Amino acid sequence: MYVVTSKEMREMDRYTIEQIGIPALVLMENAGRAVAEEVLSYNQPALQRVAILLGKGNNGADGIVTARHLLDAGREVRLIYAVDPADLAGDAAVQRAIAEKLNIPFDIYDSDSMMHWDDFDGIIDALLGTGSRGTPRDNIASLIRAANASGLPIFAIDVPSGLNADTGAVHDPCVHATITVALGFTKRGIEQQPGAAYAGQVVVRFIGIPRDTAARVGVSTFRTNERLLTDKLHVDRHWARNANAHKGSYGHVLVAAGSRPMGGAGLLCAMAALRAGSGLVTWALPDKLLDPMLGRLPEAMLRGLPDGGLGDWREVRAEHLTELAAGKSAMVFGPGVGRWENDSHWLRKVWETTTCPLVLDADALNMISSAQDFGRWPARTAPVILTPHPGEMGRLAGKETAEVQRDRIDIARQYAERHNVTLVLKGARTVVATPEGEVFINPTGNPGMATGGTGDVLAGMTAGLLAQGMSSAQAAVLGVYLHGDAGDRAAAARRSAASLVASDILNYL
Repeated sequence: MYVVTSKEMREMDRYTIEQIGIPALVLMENAGRAVAEEVLSYNQPALQRVAILLGKGNNGADGIVTARHLLDAGREVRLIYAVDPADLAGDAAVQRAIAEKLNIPFDIYDSDSMMHWDDFDGIIDALLGTGSRGTPRDNIASLIRAANASGLPIFAIDVPSGLNADTGAVHDPCVHATITVALGFTKRGIEQQPGAAYAGQVVVRFIGIPRDTAARVGVSTFRTNERLLTDKLHVDRHWARNANAHKGSYGHVLVAAGSRPMGGAGLLCAMAALRAGSGLVTWALPDKLLDPMLGRLPEAMLRGLPDGGLGDWREVRAEHLTELAAGKSAMVFGPGVGRWENDSHWLRKVWETTTCPLVLDADALNMISSAQDFGRWPARTAPVILTPHPGEMGRLAGKETAEVQRDRIDIARQYAERHNVTLVLKGARTVVATPEGEVFINPTGNPGMATGGTGDVLAGMTAGLLAQGMSSAQAAVLGVYLHGDAGDRAAAARRSAASLVASDILNYL
């Protein structure tokens, strides 16, 4: 559930060793045993002969302990030092000395020599740990490239070597692991792309660090799963209903979305609000779009707003929308509405005069990013959820999209805290950041969802959950999780995820 940085992991190690009194060598022994157990359980095929690639730090020491436990289990091992073993210090030197006394076979890697990978069934990457920064060099870089080219399954200890443990940035070269055994807690870098792709299957193994140590050192990033939804956010992913319920029990969403060229955005958004369980949905749209949409969504109430006969939002008065929002449980605005002159001033009126929770998506986000004074807009008593994709996030934060992608967690967190909003930064491993500084990384979803309209579905779902009385954090985290899960099931039902369309997600909610 907790997702930690390298600094937080060091603090937890230090606390466990110095305050709890569990020696570092005990933690190291537990770590090596845990990695060995994962190797022993691998049967695709079973790994009888294992090469352990070693650096000079504690990650390498964990690798030596792993070798001992594999030997105890009857496996053949060989230590491959990327550095002179004499350079090892501290606990790593202790483990090297133990290996020498046990006569564990070893080689000192030389990039000019040829590794005979046919002598092995698998590889353990213990070259660089979570504290490593920058591009691997010299023998370590050469050994990483050789291991990747070997075609053998690779087990990475804690993080693949060459991967930034905090951001998920991948250096050249970087180990492409089959399985990453995260020690104690999973790390940010292997929960975010592109790092997640290099980590392979992530297995978290406890090594003796008390679970409450994460909260003690202030860890505030989490990986969403069903236990977190239940235990921390106190929501039921199945959101069961009371037997005595009626449609008024589950809120009323106002969907303000769609225009003549983009009517489908409003249709998807309104349908998603209904599928998320909202008891009532009113879809507000420009008058000229009303007739073509009649009967397209019979479960929703349609309200046309005077538009000067244009079929878009340019001539719609903000006051007409805010009047319609009175008494609603939540409102979503932005999908498919387009842009027009002074639209950020128009949106500010809506911001200031509505009292229901708001979900702002798509063009509404571009209006905010073009508002020079957004930081001075008055605080709202009702929550606001923003749902940008990386490009929109870049415009909101005044950064290039590539910069956003390099540090999604901290950029989302900083923006949410600064502007007192809940922020959903969409994309692979969508992150949800709250005004209180907590961040939730979502594991569900697939590349087939990279298609037009899926964001409209998410915005409607989120508003539908808000309308049922959920907090902004509950609605955003649960909405993202369910959205990705529905996308996964929809993709599994098709021959290829590439054929997935947004309405498929609606069918699996």
